[in-house]
Parts: sequence; C-alpha cells; structure tokens
Amino acid sequence: MNVTSSMWTIPNILTSLRVLLIPVFVIVYFLDWKWAHQTAAFIFWFAAITDWFDGYLARKLGQSTAFGAFLDPVADKLIVGAALIMIAHSYDSAWITISAVLLMSREIFVSALREWMAESGKRDTVQVSFIGKAKTMAQMLALIGLLSELEYFMGFPIYWVTLGKILLIIATVLSVWSMCIYLKAAWKHLTAA
Repeated sequence: MNVTSSMWTIPNILTSLRVLLIPVFVIVYFLDWKWAHQTAAFIFWFAAITDWFDGYLARKLGQSTAFGAFLDPVADKLIVGAALIMIAHSYDSAWITISAVLLMSREIFVSALREWMAESGKRDTVQVSFIGKAKTMAQMLALIGLLSELEYFMGFPIYWVTLGKILLIIATVLSVWSMCIYLKAAWKHLTAA
C-alpha cells in the first residue's frame, strides 16, 4: 500500500466533506419543509457515494494516508449512526428501533474488536468480509429509502419505504451474522492466556 505524506489528498477531502455534511443532513431532515426528508435522503446518498469514491481514488491514485484510514470509518459510523437515530425517531416502530440499536451496537463492538486485534498485531484476523460489505450495501439502501419516506412519487407507487424496511431487516441479520464471524475469527486470540 502506497502511503502518501500529504494529508489533503482528494480522497481525504471527500472524507472530510462527508463529515461536514453530517450536520447539514440532520438540519435539513428536521426542517419544516415539504421536501426536507427527500433532500436529506439525497444528501445521505451523496455522502454514501463519496465514501465509495474516496476509497476507490485512494487506491487508484496511491493516496492512502494514516489520516484517511482513521477518518473514513469514523465518518461512515457518524453519518450512519445519525441516520439510524433519525429513522428510529421518525417511524416510532419497535422493529426499526431494535434494528437501529442492533446495527449501532454491532458497529461499536466490531470497532472495539478491530482496535484490540490491531494492538495485538492481529488486525488481519478481522478484515472486512463479503457479508460485512453486503450488510453495508443493504444498510445504506435501507436508510436512503426510509429517510426519503417515499412510497409514491407523482402518484405512482415506488415502495421505497417498504423496500427500506425489508433491507433494514436484511442488514440487521447480516450485521449480527458478520459480527459472529469476526468474533469467531478473533476468539482464540481473545481467550489466549
């Protein structure tokens, strides 16, 4: 991995933009305006796209930095955590709230596990898996649908909220499953004397 010395690379600027979008996203969502939730969903979608681009560009341009490696997962967890809290508040549904709590708890648990494994020199044991990536995709799409609150657009059914609810359940199942996989992979190191 080529690590550059400059902190302000294109990928890091995109990651920093994602962090700066968090308060904008939250404020817009709670504005007393007809299209506030849809605009906030668009901001969330844009932030999700920048997450893909910053990783791609860091690899393609050889602009990986320690700052980016730190900030990228923090930015992701902050904006996703804010979105989960917002949908739990807006929908007032036990299933959505339980899913939000499980998803946030898993993120905290896996982050702590990765940090501990990194300190033990075993970080590769808990690298992101395919199930973890599938969880992230389902979670992002679910949040966009639920934040938008759109079931109909210009009189036509589009079922974004219904799809969002289904994907949130799928993301929750994949989240718990991937957490168990990471824990199993790390277990022998955690229980070593």
